[in-house]
Amino acid sequence: MRHLYQIQSQLTTNPIPSIDPNIIAVKLIGAFAHFANTRHLALIFHHYLQTPNIFAYNALLKAFAQNNDWHHTIHYFNSQLLSLNAPSPDEYTFTSVLKACAGLARVTEGEKVHCLVTKFGCEANLFVRNSLTDMYFKFGRFGIAQKLFDEMRVRDVVSWNTLVAGYCVSGEVGEARRVFDGMVEKTLFSWSTMISAYAKLGELEEARGLFNEMPQRNVVSWNAMIAGYAQNEKYAEAVGLFREMQECGMAPNDVTLVSVLSACAHLGALDLGKWIDRFIKRSGMELGLFLGNALADMYAKCGCITEARLVFNNMHERDVISWSIIITGLAMNGHADEAFECFSTMIEHGLKPNEITFMGLLTACTHAGLVDQGLEYFDMMENAYGISPKIEHYGCVVDLLSRAGRLAKAEDMIYSMPMNPNVIVWGALLGGCRIYKDTDRGERVVQQILELDSEHSGSYVYLANLYASMGRLDDAAQCRLRMRDKGVTKTPGCSWIEVDNIVHEFFMGDLSHPQLDKIYSMIKELRWKMKLAGYKPKTDLVLHNIDEEEKEDALSVHSEKLAIAFGLISTSPGTTIRIVKNLRVCSDCHDATKLISKIVEREIIVRDRSRFHHFKDGKCSCNDYW
Repeated sequence: MRHLYQIQSQLTTNPIPSIDPNIIAVKLIGAFAHFANTRHLALIFHHYLQTPNIFAYNALLKAFAQNNDWHHTIHYFNSQLLSLNAPSPDEYTFTSVLKACAGLARVTEGEKVHCLVTKFGCEANLFVRNSLTDMYFKFGRFGIAQKLFDEMRVRDVVSWNTLVAGYCVSGEVGEARRVFDGMVEKTLFSWSTMISAYAKLGELEEARGLFNEMPQRNVVSWNAMIAGYAQNEKYAEAVGLFREMQECGMAPNDVTLVSVLSACAHLGALDLGKWIDRFIKRSGMELGLFLGNALADMYAKCGCITEARLVFNNMHERDVISWSIIITGLAMNGHADEAFECFSTMIEHGLKPNEITFMGLLTACTHAGLVDQGLEYFDMMENAYGISPKIEHYGCVVDLLSRAGRLAKAEDMIYSMPMNPNVIVWGALLGGCRIYKDTDRGERVVQQILELDSEHSGSYVYLANLYASMGRLDDAAQCRLRMRDKGVTKTPGCSWIEVDNIVHEFFMGDLSHPQLDKIYSMIKELRWKMKLAGYKPKTDLVLHNIDEEEKEDALSVHSEKLAIAFGLISTSPGTTIRIVKNLRVCSDCHDATKLISKIVEREIIVRDRSRFHHFKDGKCSCNDYW
């Protein structure tokens, strides 16, 4: 870029009389467009040219359009039309302007440009006709787009790809597939477009089938499939396909890494995330906004908030998402005061918070038990920033109040919500009823939940436990029978741990792991050491009508305990063990993990459904408030 400025400076101070200024301007505009320096394009255009010709206008419009600067594309096109000395537009002019109209979804403007296309005799031009077809698809005018295609005397592969992409964007994937199957020549774009369309519908088998059929692939093809897995929460598959991509020798780009980092964040695959961080630095890849956000989010969701902040600090550009990632990460890791401080700094930098920012702040208050401050932030959303709270924000405040024992206020808030409460909101209140043993309110809440979801397993479990604790064993048994008759099953606990770049998955009582014997031998050893240290299993958490010893056995093979045992036998002493769990950590596993961290002298980091727990020296970062 510096050399480009030097060349421009030389041409400005020492102009070459024998060369038409338009030629120099076109070359410079093209060069600066490559660096997305659109502001400088206009300066070149105005400084060098007294009477710009059609090539200069087309170069300028193309540069703006290629950089998605739609407004300036249309502005300079209108200036060209209104200027008496400006050249008439040609087919190259219209392709850029039609792209801008499509990008802005300006239907009236697009129709006017279409009229000008006809007026200047460019409608039969292949490139213009392709641009018109694409524009009308993006306007939702599918009939007009198809008619334009049908009337084309000459079509190229771009024409067919435009039709396929248009139907995919409009959600008519079946029609897109019909066109795709009828294409004589399919390009990589054709295949990737269909793969992305199926992935967006969640039809991953169809997407993968097409991916496997491809005669050749480029990075866009791999990105389409990897992103499809990540967007459909098939994170292990996304990581697996990324490894296949590496084995094939295909170099990833920033789009690839954003998808894979998202998968790493959800799986807690820190080792792979760190490898990607090193790859970015080693390859000299620019840490742009999207890639920087994805990397910071990965570190935050893997419990490495220090590393997340380091990435954030190294980003040249930050937006509200960047700040929200750090605020939420601090909240999830129990650093409420730092989250509030980060929010204040964000406001000082002139950024306006969004819904995600406030979810992070409310989460911080919930995990720290800061009820009054949480209510202040909740009121601030609408009063200070005009953001209407969504059901997720109400659910967070209900959770905040319920955890703090303010159950009546939490219930009042639910009834005052401007939208109908969902199962998650009622479930937050039920959690408070469970903690504070408010049986009357708990039964009332369960009825509300079962009206919304008759197969809500948590409600049946709560009732069965409640009745059992009150000595109403017949009612507890009846509750379990209802669960069985309705086919209601508890969501199985599942934990993940990454060792040597491989993510291992464990379910409660899992017997499928290749190192099964060693894992259960470690469980046995831990139980013995924990018993000597005074550990008493919370057998009241086990619903089944079995004896105490069997209940202890059942608790000992919860998924996170199996993952911890595997981590202990698979890593060297002193190594931090990191686990991700799909559900909230039960109180027995929480007490057990505190004790294990002291016995084995290791830090154990567990990310459950709602927050991080950093266990060390027999203590947890949540201070037993979760």
